[in-house]
Amino acid sequence: MNYRHAFHAGNHADVLKHLVLSRIFALLSRKEAPFAYLDSHAGVGLYDLAGDQASRTGEWLQGIARIWQAETRPALLDDYLGVIRSLNPDGALRYYPGSPELARQLTREQDRLQLNEKHPEDGALLKDNMSGDRRVAVHRGEGWHVPRALMPTREKRVVLLIDPPFEQADELSRCVTALKEALGRMRQTIGVIWYPIKDERQLKRFYQDLARSGAPKLLRAELFVHPADDASRLAGSGLAIVNPPWGLEDELRELLPWLAEQLAQSQGGWRLDWLIEEA
Repeated sequence: MNYRHAFHAGNHADVLKHLVLSRIFALLSRKEAPFAYLDSHAGVGLYDLAGDQASRTGEWLQGIARIWQAETRPALLDDYLGVIRSLNPDGALRYYPGSPELARQLTREQDRLQLNEKHPEDGALLKDNMSGDRRVAVHRGEGWHVPRALMPTREKRVVLLIDPPFEQADELSRCVTALKEALGRMRQTIGVIWYPIKDERQLKRFYQDLARSGAPKLLRAELFVHPADDASRLAGSGLAIVNPPWGLEDELRELLPWLAEQLAQSQGGWRLDWLIEEA
């Protein structure tokens, strides 16, 4: 209950996570049918980069600030950056969207958002930040219970983001358990698990558990800002993407090398492969 995402808002991990989410929303929006977006650990939804918490760490300066200042950018960033521009109309980078605000702006009238945040203060802020949009429901329960509490959805298509704070040693395994519960309720779920790249032994077990999860297909996308074997600090982050929409793999093959070059701190790199290939 101590984790506050505001300290890390806009860092390299947020850029990866939010850019990939923006592309998933864009690809799903090519079809008229509605989809639901579920967020298990949603945070407050909107962050002030000049606020006390974000300015104390300054992580965003090595993340979104670099993307914001880049002279040329792939067109695939347009939706993601468009949301950030809408929050900073004067062109100065101060406000950054969490995944709830990104989803709110990039989904359509027929789509629906179910956001969960357990932290009492953050949950209240999330509710305030999302007020006025009838498509959004905010829940303040246990994030790990989201699949059993909110699925199946009335929409036949669903995106589930599982993005815990990783304060506890068992959270990687709990991510896999939550994913299995979601797939048990809706086999077609597009599941997105964000995870830090730091402890190689834990990650090896995590990859094995994902590969044995029974998912129809599972794409692994990772971005490194330091060498992958540097256990002294956060080397990067990854996304395990179950049932990725068609076209996402090709887009990531374009985006990841560019992100690795832009966001590298000591040594940039990337990986994109299938932990479970489609049968």
